[in-house]
Amino acid sequence: MALHLRKIVVGVFVMRILDLFQVYGGIPTTLEGPFKPVTVPLDGSFRGNAIDLPDSDPRVQRKVSGFEPEQISVSLSYNYDSVWILGLQVMEVTFLNFCSNHGEFQIGKSIKPRNPQSVASVVHYGKLRFPMSHKATGESLIYSQLYPFEGLRNYTSGIIHHVRLTALEPNTIYHYRCGDPSIPAMSEIYYFKTMPISTPKSYPSRIAVVGDLGLTYNSTSTIEHLTSNKPDLVLMIGDLCYANLYLTNGTGSDCYSCSFPDTPIHETYQPRWDYWGRFMQPLISKVPIMMVQGNHEIEEQAQNRTFASYSSRFAFPSKESGSSSAFYYSFNTGGIHFIVLGGYVAYNKSDDQYKWLQKDLAKVNREVTPWLIATWHPPGIPLTGHTTGKLNVHAYERSNRVYNYTLDPCGPVHIAIGDGGNREKMAITHADDPGNCPEPSTTPDEFMGGFCAYNFTSGSAAGKFCWDRQPEYSAYRETSFGHGILQVKNETHALWTWHRNQDMYNKAGDQIYIVRQPERCLVRLKNEGKKHVSVYNIFILQG
Repeated sequence: MALHLRKIVVGVFVMRILDLFQVYGGIPTTLEGPFKPVTVPLDGSFRGNAIDLPDSDPRVQRKVSGFEPEQISVSLSYNYDSVWILGLQVMEVTFLNFCSNHGEFQIGKSIKPRNPQSVASVVHYGKLRFPMSHKATGESLIYSQLYPFEGLRNYTSGIIHHVRLTALEPNTIYHYRCGDPSIPAMSEIYYFKTMPISTPKSYPSRIAVVGDLGLTYNSTSTIEHLTSNKPDLVLMIGDLCYANLYLTNGTGSDCYSCSFPDTPIHETYQPRWDYWGRFMQPLISKVPIMMVQGNHEIEEQAQNRTFASYSSRFAFPSKESGSSSAFYYSFNTGGIHFIVLGGYVAYNKSDDQYKWLQKDLAKVNREVTPWLIATWHPPGIPLTGHTTGKLNVHAYERSNRVYNYTLDPCGPVHIAIGDGGNREKMAITHADDPGNCPEPSTTPDEFMGGFCAYNFTSGSAAGKFCWDRQPEYSAYRETSFGHGILQVKNETHALWTWHRNQDMYNKAGDQIYIVRQPERCLVRLKNEGKKHVSVYNIFILQG
C-alpha cells in the first residue's frame, strides 16, 4: 500500500513537472529575477545604416485608380464589439491637375483643400464574403500642412474616411469592402478578426509590438518578420514614417538639424505619410493596429499647429474610454486592459491627462482584465543609458522588475523597443559608458519645455545625472533592429519574445515569461479595504 502511494505521489510530481515545462519550456521567468545586467556587444556584421525607400519603390506607389480607396487600415474601439475602418480615397490625375473633385493629395505653393463630403464613407461587411449583410457609414475629412515662408511647399491631403462598425461578435472573422458605391468606387474584399471577449480566460494569440519604424529597407525587413509571426494585433509605439526628416521639396537627411540648420521652421514632406500607408496596407487592412504618438509626429506648422497628420489619419477610442484627446486613451483586448499615454501633452498632476489616468485606473477590474499594459513613446525610466523625460532610444532593452529606479519584485517590467528600422540609425553607445554622460544643461526639451532629464532622486545612482555602469534594473540590452511578440497565456503568465531582423524568422533574440503575482503584490485603498490598481503587476512598453 505504501509503495502504491509513493508511486501515486511520484506520478503526480512528474505530471506537475511536465505541466511546468509546457508553460516555461526552459525559458526564464521574472520569478527568477532580478537578473544581472547584460549588454550584448554590437555585431560587427550588423548594418545599422538605414536607407529610406524611394518614391519609385513599387511598395509605396499607387496601385488603384480613380476614387478607389487606398491606405486602408483597421483599428480597435474600446471593446471587442466595434472597430474603425480607415481608408484614403484618391483619384489618379496629372501632377498639375488640382480639380476640386479629385482625391489625390496636393503639394505646392497654392493649394485648394477638397470638399471631404464629395465622396461618401461607406463600408459593407459581414461574416460571409457574399452577401455582405451589413452597411456602415462614417465621416470624412482632410487636413493641411501649411508653411507661411517663401519657398516652402504646402500640402493638403486626400479625403480621409473613418467608419465605425458596431455590434460585432468576438473572435469572429468579418469580410468588408469600403468606398463609395454610388460612383462606383469600392475596394476589393478584405477581412479582419475581432478580439476575444474580456474575461481572464481569453486573450489574443499574438500581439506584435514595434516602435520607431520609419520607411527604410530595414523597416521592410521588420514588417516581413513581424507578419511571419501572424499577429492578431499590432501596437505601434510612435515614430511612424519620419516625414519630418525631409524638406517640403522632398530632400531628406538622417539628421535634420545637421543638414538643414537654417530652415525657418522644421519642415516635413507629407507624401511620406501616403507612402507609409500604402506600404503598411497589406498588413493593417487585415490586422488591427493601435497607435501611440512619437516625437516625429509633432510636425509643427503655421499657427503653431502640431500632430495634424497623426490625429487625422488614424482613429482612436478616446471618447469611448473617457478621454478628450487622441494622445491618451485605453481599450480592452480579451483579458488585457491597454493604456496609451501621451509623452508630448501635459501630464502633471493638475493636467487633464493625469486626471483621466486616475479615473481610468480606478475603473479597471483586474478580475476581468488581469493584465494591465501601459505604453508611451518616451521611456518612463532611463533605459539604454540615461533617457528619462521625453527622449527615446533606437535600440532594445528589457528591465528587471523596478519601481522608482529601485529593484522591486512587484514593480513593472519595462520594455524599450525603439528599433523598428528608422532612418536615424541605431543607438550604439550608452550614457553609462565612460565619457558618454551628457551635461544636464545640454538636454532641453524644445517642445514640452524644461529638460529631458534630471539627477536621480533614489536608487544606487541617487544624486547623479548618469549611472557609471549599466543600471542594476536593466536586465538585457542590445543594439539591433527588430520587433516584439507578446503572448498572454493565462491570468498570470505572459511570454515576451524579441525578434532580431538578422536572425531566422523562428529564432528569439530575447525571451522571458512575465509572471504576475497578484496575491503577493496586492495593494489596497486606504480606509476602504478594496482591491485597487497600482503600478504593481503591470507591463510597460515604450519606444
